[in-house]
Amino acid sequence: MKEWLDRIRPGRKIDANSAVLLPFRPDDKPDLDEFERHLRRTVKAGITPAVNMDTGFGPQLTPAQRVDVLKLTRRALGAAPFIAGACCFGETYEQAIASILDQGGIPILFQSDAFAGGDVIALYQKLVAPCEKALAFELGPMFAPFGRIYDLDTYKRLMDIPQIAGAKHSSLSRALEIERLQLRDRHRPGFKVYTGNDLAIDMVMYGSDYLLGISTFDPEAFALRDRWWAASDPRFFELNDALQALGAVAFRDPVPAYKDSAAAYLKAAGMMKDPLPHPSCPRRPSNEGEFLIPLARQIAIAATR
Repeated sequence: MKEWLDRIRPGRKIDANSAVLLPFRPDDKPDLDEFERHLRRTVKAGITPAVNMDTGFGPQLTPAQRVDVLKLTRRALGAAPFIAGACCFGETYEQAIASILDQGGIPILFQSDAFAGGDVIALYQKLVAPCEKALAFELGPMFAPFGRIYDLDTYKRLMDIPQIAGAKHSSLSRALEIERLQLRDRHRPGFKVYTGNDLAIDMVMYGSDYLLGISTFDPEAFALRDRWWAASDPRFFELNDALQALGAVAFRDPVPAYKDSAAAYLKAAGMMKDPLPHPSCPRRPSNEGEFLIPLARQIAIAATR
């Protein structure tokens, strides 16, 4: 336990990244206008957006739709950086990565059945060869059936690939994430461990950075929380607790339905007019927005202390 406590690092600037929700309209088409506004909101708050991720329904979009999202993101953000999921759903990884690089984005390799066996390190080396910078992604099976969490030897070899600057870790396990932080500190200190643990967003206290889906619910509140941590401001804790309460509710079983919760929250909080998730997304009860309003109020109160 002492080893964990010794890792707490107040005053550290957090590298903040948010998997941005892509809302849909009642006709089952992406609502790109609302998406663009949410992108701008995220960047204005000081958080780097990640598009075509699970939160953005990257695996469910067609290749042409993913390209549309990439082009819109570049137009909306100007020269600002963004991350984009490289999927092989309907296209090859090489094609997906090329589309992201064409728009100046940073690819994060979204797992698929291609990563389920064989030499994944050789696969990563091949795929990121044209990239100046790329990110890896460990995804727990609670998020997707093809998800895979690597053993530490594989993770170490992953860190040895120079183009891979960091990796998102979505096992929802604090212990597994701490093991990666310890390995990072010993083996490649500049490597970023991006927590994807929406049930433990305080992993940033222990040296993780983040690429979270829960942060798309309220980018401004997350950015404020991050600034308070960098300033060693104790108000961090109350706001973090309020945001974590939201995460615990939004990421309840079935976990993939969190995207429906995100749409309900953004509507209830007045950030989007009438967002819907992708039609394939599991749904929450019809009163989800009303259910989340008290959590939104708790966050607002903690943000104004």
